Amino acid sequence: FLDEVGLGYLQLGRSATTLSGGESQRIRLAAQLGSNLTGVLYVLDEPTIGLHPRDNAALLDTLVALRNKGNSLLVVEHDEETMRRSDTIIDLGPGAGIFGGQLIAQGSVDDLARNPDSITGRTLGLKTIHPVRGARRPLPSPSAADAWLHIRGASANNLKNIDVSIAIARLTVITGISGSGKSSFLRGVLHPSVSALLKLKRHSSKALTGCSSLTGTDRLEAVYEVDQSPIGKTSRSTPATYIKVFDDIRALFASLPASRIRGYTASRFSFNTEGGRCETCGGNGVIKHEMAFLPTSHVVCSDCRGLRYNHATLEIEYNSRSIGDVMNMTISEAADFFSSHTKIARTLRLLADTGTGYLRLGQPSPTLSGGEAQRLKLVAELSRGVQRSEHTRLRKNQQPKSNLYLIEEPTIGLHPSDVSRLLEVLHRLVDDGHTVVVIEHNLDVMAEADAIIDIGPEAGADGGTVVASGTPEQVATSKSSRTAPFLKALLARP
Repeated sequence: FLDEVGLGYLQLGRSATTLSGGESQRIRLAAQLGSNLTGVLYVLDEPTIGLHPRDNAALLDTLVALRNKGNSLLVVEHDEETMRRSDTIIDLGPGAGIFGGQLIAQGSVDDLARNPDSITGRTLGLKTIHPVRGARRPLPSPSAADAWLHIRGASANNLKNIDVSIAIARLTVITGISGSGKSSFLRGVLHPSVSALLKLKRHSSKALTGCSSLTGTDRLEAVYEVDQSPIGKTSRSTPATYIKVFDDIRALFASLPASRIRGYTASRFSFNTEGGRCETCGGNGVIKHEMAFLPTSHVVCSDCRGLRYNHATLEIEYNSRSIGDVMNMTISEAADFFSSHTKIARTLRLLADTGTGYLRLGQPSPTLSGGEAQRLKLVAELSRGVQRSEHTRLRKNQQPKSNLYLIEEPTIGLHPSDVSRLLEVLHRLVDDGHTVVVIEHNLDVMAEADAIIDIGPEAGADGGTVVASGTPEQVATSKSSRTAPFLKALLARP
């Protein structure tokens, strides 16, 4: 049963703490497959996360088998194939966060496609031709040594002494069966080795991790890993503070005439320091009540009404909005509100473009999902990279070096319509001269790549080799790639 849900590569003695959320969920599902229970309602939250299209098909066969035994399954999912194989789809929306929460459509795929209000229906009925831009960026000549990162003898975990070449200033997607060695290569070899070499500013074999040699880093300025780990554990951490846009907003409020007259500095508009914040709630906007034998409750502060600041601070307004009002804006609203301030608006627009425009600027970070946190990290690195590039151009009057962005499954938790928006952000990074390497199982992301590196052919000890590499069209013709059949079908879609 474990093998049926795509977990055949796991060792029986593997520690449960090392399993991903998707792997843990599929283990619980496998336990149910052998129970032969009927009349049970199973509720699954995105069971296809981290699954290769081949294993995804096997998982769906398993879910159908559970249904055929007389059980009911309620699945939260963004995967197109899952939706197409379902009996009924419940489409919620129309947007996300405060813009959602309504029943938009219910029925079959065809029913949703006929509903003009269903974004999901429109997406399912859309036949996308890849690449969306009409043409891919050409890969550099193999003889252009300074246009490639060459990793030789990668042997971390199950990697079998493989050689991998990554084109600089291109979008490269690493694919393969779950457990084939993709993360081992990205996080166990590429990231630590590039980071160490860039810090040394010179090549040294002692800096390498999990490989025998690495060349081509001279073209790189920095390396950034963007994962889905939390970005903050307290309510004082917010999207605005994490992406540093709050510093610019506070500086803007401090520069207003009313602030100058009162002698207010930027620190006055911080809810983390005394002076400007509401002292009743300590700048949290809510008051926590510890209750014996009952869960802790949080009540909106009666003094600041959840705005985090004292009355004197809230009297300072920019375009009729106080700093507290601004923190309660959604990212999309704030991007329009600060449209005349390029630095602030640019960062907020980037966030909105990744599908997180519904988040509030002052929303506590612990309430964000892993996917939302990852997109915040992506935009934070995007902004940092753009600023670094601008400074380099001004200082040296020359084309800046490329930043290397390493991203693991950025489409997790994303609706298909948001995947296209995320792809546009990734393309924008590459257009600016940066190098983007993405681990992904989403076929639409694969089909938009400049190059694909397919690792496999199977998982665990049966994986760890480069099965195919090249453009998506080249990989789609591979006879040994487990990804090729699915990619070929997508690229051939009329």
